[in-house]
Amino acid sequence: MAEIVSLAEAVAAAIGDGDTVAMEGFTHLIPHAAGHEVIRQGLRDLTLVRMTPDIIYDQLIGAGCARKLVFSWAGNPGVGSLHRFRDAVEHGWPVPLEIEEHSHAGMANRYAAGAAGLPFAVMRGYRGTSLASQTAGVAEVTCPFTGEVLTAVSALRPDVAVIHAQRADRAGNVQFWGITGVQKEAVLASARSVVTVEEIVDELDPRPNAVVLPSWVVGWVALAPGGAHPSYALGYSARDNDF
Repeated sequence: MAEIVSLAEAVAAAIGDGDTVAMEGFTHLIPHAAGHEVIRQGLRDLTLVRMTPDIIYDQLIGAGCARKLVFSWAGNPGVGSLHRFRDAVEHGWPVPLEIEEHSHAGMANRYAAGAAGLPFAVMRGYRGTSLASQTAGVAEVTCPFTGEVLTAVSALRPDVAVIHAQRADRAGNVQFWGITGVQKEAVLASARSVVTVEEIVDELDPRPNAVVLPSWVVGWVALAPGGAHPSYALGYSARDNDF
């Protein structure tokens, strides 16, 4: 069952040097506060996984926390590129950064396979591109029923998933809504999980299209109002592009 603790306690309990960490959130509910706590605790040699690494991963890379980045597109949508990511790749500063690049569909399918406890996922992507020859965990597979040649992508099973959500109840059940991305799949695929929330309530009211993660799939819940800033939490805060 999930433990409700401080953010510092959650990060210290869940994440260690050398871990593979997925901090997910698509456009909103990006777990910036948790990422900043990772920086404060001086964690090193992390493999950072994210479909769309933006400024929080740029800060983690610039602080020397990252050894490798597994991703599908890197940048701040509508705002600009990632300067510390570029420094690490081009100049090895502050430390050299290994990269493993996939497509959005490839990353989403890899999370889904990990969440389902399967070794790989099958898709039609990557065909006709050179990504498969340059990226680990991508292979051709022939359908035993039709003979069609498809692409297999290896499951993603991070050590830790970190997400931000709108709220949790006092038992540690987590609820989030809006653009939900792959947060659910990331939590289910990972060995451990940390969820920061805008508020902790007595009861989770029904919300249209909301995702509820039950307490028994979550490791630690931490109260962190504004924990997505400068991204946003639908119903609680607005995106801060000036940041």
